[in-house]
Amino acid sequence: MLTIHHLRLSQSERIVWLAEELGLEYDLKLYNRREDNRLAPDDYKALHPMGIAPVITDGDLVLGESGAIIDYIVAKYAPDTSKALGLVPGADHPDFADHLFYYHWANATFMTNGMMALVAQFMGAKELPAFVADRVAKGWAIVEKRLGEAEYFGGAQLTTADIMMGFQLTTSRAMSGSSIEGMPNLQAYLKRIGSRPAYQRAMAKCEPGMPPKLD
Repeated sequence: MLTIHHLRLSQSERIVWLAEELGLEYDLKLYNRREDNRLAPDDYKALHPMGIAPVITDGDLVLGESGAIIDYIVAKYAPDTSKALGLVPGADHPDFADHLFYYHWANATFMTNGMMALVAQFMGAKELPAFVADRVAKGWAIVEKRLGEAEYFGGAQLTTADIMMGFQLTTSRAMSGSSIEGMPNLQAYLKRIGSRPAYQRAMAKCEPGMPPKLD
């Protein structure tokens, strides 16, 4: 049985959302963050050498890293379903390149920018270093521009690029308190995401009692 280990308030919510979109059967285990430092508890850290979310187990397999997990689940459990739903556009699809870009940009650049800003603040910076502030601003500008060009990051319909992007646009903002005021394209996009039954089910399971940050 596929088991998704979800650390509360973390990017492992992506994997639950994917499983719900695909209609998969899976076991979900929730882990609360530590009270003293808000990091993962010891039993979560013991799952994988990196000690961070997300993690899945599947029999003897233990797998981390969002993109690797999404690719694994799609390939092993739902290649036909994902194709039928358009979650992973093929090489001959007009949205193929855009989907690939945002699927990888989500963690490789966009979320990394946010983490640099978080570390700078944690280290006591009164304002972000110029290069960090510039990268963060450029990232959010790309988000708003893209969502004025297409309904979804991956193109005309939801793809795994959106599942990768979602955490930084929602739950991460709930923790940081950042605003999306003046970003009408993103605001409209989050309404579309929030209306999806699979997303609603996933977030109810991942963060019971906490409404998704969609505004």
